[in-house]
Amino acid sequence: MTADQTATAAGTGIIPRIAGFADEIVALRHDLHQHPEIGFEEVRTSEIVAQKLAEWGIEVYRGYGKTGVVGRLKGRHEGNRVVGLRADMDALPIVEATGLPYASVHHGVFHGCGHDAHTAILLGVARYLAETRDFAGTVQFIFQPAEEGLGGARAMLADGLFRDFPVDEIYGLHNAPGTYLPPGHLRVSPGVSMAAADFFDITLRGKGAHAAHPDTAHDPIPAVAELIQALQTIVSRNVRATDPVVLSITRVHGGTAYNVIPETVSIAGTVRAFSDPIREVVRERIRAISHHVAAAHGAVAEVEIRDVFSVLTNDPDSVNHVAVVARQVLGDSKVVVEKARILGSEDFADFLKHAPGAFFSIGHNGMVPLHNPGFILDDGLLPIGASVLSRLVESRLAAG
Repeated sequence: MTADQTATAAGTGIIPRIAGFADEIVALRHDLHQHPEIGFEEVRTSEIVAQKLAEWGIEVYRGYGKTGVVGRLKGRHEGNRVVGLRADMDALPIVEATGLPYASVHHGVFHGCGHDAHTAILLGVARYLAETRDFAGTVQFIFQPAEEGLGGARAMLADGLFRDFPVDEIYGLHNAPGTYLPPGHLRVSPGVSMAAADFFDITLRGKGAHAAHPDTAHDPIPAVAELIQALQTIVSRNVRATDPVVLSITRVHGGTAYNVIPETVSIAGTVRAFSDPIREVVRERIRAISHHVAAAHGAVAEVEIRDVFSVLTNDPDSVNHVAVVARQVLGDSKVVVEKARILGSEDFADFLKHAPGAFFSIGHNGMVPLHNPGFILDDGLLPIGASVLSRLVESRLAAG
């Protein structure tokens, strides 16, 4: 056992070698945070990732999913198994309100979900494993673009990710503010653990008129008001109460003046569910209700529903592998393995359709929720996440 392995064998924490360069990983994270990029536009981010990987002697491949980057590293021991590790790189279209000295320089673009930290963590893992190479087999470092509802995982797969870089198992992590999970704690769930998501856009097209003469119009505004209420009955009247589903209207657009009844009004939203058959029921009801409510008001409905995220299903054996390693690094009391489902979505689910693996969360001291303009990530998470993933590789690709 190496000195680094001995230091974490009894749950004593961060790998010393990673602790030694933690400040550099934090500085890198701050730089990524200050220069966030929206999905499929991560040009600067992917360039930095590629440069760092090459600097550490890791094979670099680009162009998967447009801005995605893959690094391949072979261990110094003979072995045929391959482990994949994934981090997402994209930011959100949110105006940052943290007041941090390294706050975003791009107005309206903000790492409000912590993907800058995920990228920095995986770079820390890549550096550590490149320096030690104490494993048998191969690691594929997958830096994915466009996780935030734009289909980055599917884009990488369509470009031949697993054809060119097959893996026997794959792992990913997400930060969890203290509002979700205590700092330094890890949670992982076997089986179905995160919801699938559909995004929908509905436009009601009526007949505009002067606001003084509504009798000459087919006003889409009361039609949309009725539609919003009607859509809420889908969950309560078409889905069993034991099958969790969330339908949320998140956007309403219509009208341009005080005295004009508009021609069109549009709404948009999302549906979250844990079952594809239930998703299809909800889709059918959205279409039927939209068309019939529109018709009752003399309008026409245009409905678009997009399958954006798949159900995320963790492999039970892979969950166990994560838990064993996490207990060695964090200690038994800080690792939670439980069957739990959350209605958030994550396109790591699409990778799990191609290889067994697990997606897990690690808590940190931030107390503002994800996707909030004031979200602040605790940098103490970085060496913890890097240590867990590094030990996971060394465990799954142990020599002999």
